[in-house]
Amino acid sequence: MLTEIEYQKGWSDADIADWLAQQLNDALAQREGTVAVTVPGGSTPFPIFEELAKHDLDWQRLEFWPGDDRCVPADHEASNYGRLSAALSDTGASVVELTEDKQAPHFALAWLGMGLDGHVASLFPNTDPQADDPRQVRRLTPDPLPPEAPFDRVTLTLSKLLTAEALMFVVRGEDKLALFEEAARGDNDLPVARLLQAARMRIACFS
Repeated sequence: MLTEIEYQKGWSDADIADWLAQQLNDALAQREGTVAVTVPGGSTPFPIFEELAKHDLDWQRLEFWPGDDRCVPADHEASNYGRLSAALSDTGASVVELTEDKQAPHFALAWLGMGLDGHVASLFPNTDPQADDPRQVRRLTPDPLPPEAPFDRVTLTLSKLLTAEALMFVVRGEDKLALFEEAARGDNDLPVARLLQAARMRIACFS
């Protein structure tokens, strides 16, 4: 049985940050020690991070991992790790660089975006991602290479994302939302559809 997706339409960046802060507070209250979450790159999440940073959280216990990254130095403008570190630099949270040899932790939450080609993280259609991938992290080459970021990628795999306690998506634009809803119905075989069809955890989609 497929997991029902909670659709929240018309939410502002501040609304999403409020929701995310509540999820993080709940996760922190439910366990001791570190709470790890994975988050996307691109332009969409950073205004949300700016709002999230205003919240009173136990930041010292929070660990943020990019769900994927470009294979560039941390100080390169295309580095998700670099941008994420800068965005959360005043909070006291830990930000971990995703590399091919990293052993990713258990994630309380996996926050993902989606491209118009149906990719999630850096799992592009040409990479043929599988829900039962034996690896947690892979280095991949998108084809075609996005002109705005023509770099090899390192990414969490579908199998790793499927171990998260919950998934959240922020999907801006009617075209993207229509593609996401099509994937959720199983009407395409894009990477996002493979993830959603195999998911058995709570899923929220904000648009």
